[in-house]
Amino acid sequence: MRLLVKTFQGLESVLAEELKALGATDIQILQRAVSCEGDKRLLYRANYELRTGLRILVPITSFKTKHENHFYKKVQEVNWSKYLDLETTFAINAVTSSKYLTHSLYLVHKMKDAILDQMRDKDEQRRRPSIDKENPTWRFHVYIDKENLCTLYLDSSDETLYKRGYRKAVGIAPISEVMAAGMIALSGWKADCTFIDPMCGSGTLPIEAAMYAYQIPAQYFRKSFGFMRWDDFDAELWQDVKTTADANIKETGPAIHGSDKDVEAFKNALENVEGAKLSDKIEITWKKMEERDVPEAPGIIIFNPPYDERMPETDVVEFYKGLGDAMKQHYTGYDAWIISSNRTGMKSLGLRTSKKVILFNGPLECRFHHYELYRGTRKQPKEESVAV
Repeated sequence: MRLLVKTFQGLESVLAEELKALGATDIQILQRAVSCEGDKRLLYRANYELRTGLRILVPITSFKTKHENHFYKKVQEVNWSKYLDLETTFAINAVTSSKYLTHSLYLVHKMKDAILDQMRDKDEQRRRPSIDKENPTWRFHVYIDKENLCTLYLDSSDETLYKRGYRKAVGIAPISEVMAAGMIALSGWKADCTFIDPMCGSGTLPIEAAMYAYQIPAQYFRKSFGFMRWDDFDAELWQDVKTTADANIKETGPAIHGSDKDVEAFKNALENVEGAKLSDKIEITWKKMEERDVPEAPGIIIFNPPYDERMPETDVVEFYKGLGDAMKQHYTGYDAWIISSNRTGMKSLGLRTSKKVILFNGPLECRFHHYELYRGTRKQPKEESVAV
């Protein structure tokens, strides 16, 4: 079957590598998505194991459309009784980039009407299935691109895959689990040295780092997926997929640390680490970035500092300058990766960027910067020629 896996902008290449490792073929990188070919095992594995996927969708049909009545007619050409009966429920999500069909909510209502009218016309008593937005049997998606190509999809995930099931306590502006996993992958960390998040907030980055390092499947704590409610759900295959993936979980790994100066963030991180059953693998401390004990290099620090654009520029400059000073003075020999949308702040760090990636944290366009933290200069002395 053909699969479309959604992700955040900037993580497409990482997701493509994950799918390749799972055995997907004919992989194509798109905007905020990757498409590929695979079988039912891949569908189950992708839902259970992918760290940077948001949803795994299966195409139903595609067609060009520019008008609401034509859209309604094309939706009605699908035999919806293949999926629905009077005992099943459904929900619809829509996204459109068309200049003709511009309102996603209207598309949802139009598609709902087309499905329900077809089902009612087929029933002698004119009964129809029900809508259930929270826990539907089937979740359908509509995507219309700028070229007016409309594709209807089945959602095999149902709830978005960033909901891992371990995060119970959430602070202000937490980073998505999928974004955290993508940042770790982009950093190139291979779980072969110390990992530190010195501003860990709810603990998402250290938890995702530990799940990667110990090869714990991304959805290890999740109990339900959309495909489990489908008529062709293969419970035996699903159990085999889970058992095979779980057998790869490791018992030993690198030192992983998180800290935060805010006491509520510290408490939230502790609760979430406990929820992920990683208390013996992650150390969480209540300390300022410059006060925590830093293990000897090599190591990596990845963090998501505050980047409130509403802060006065003088405060932004001072805050980020303090971050740069703390990194230079206390994390010598480490690689540092920082995500922020505040360009003024990032320029104030006083560090030279060796690499940067554009990522979208929610609606915010961010820069994910890499810094090599070392004393003095890395310039090699010029070789002197000697006459002989």
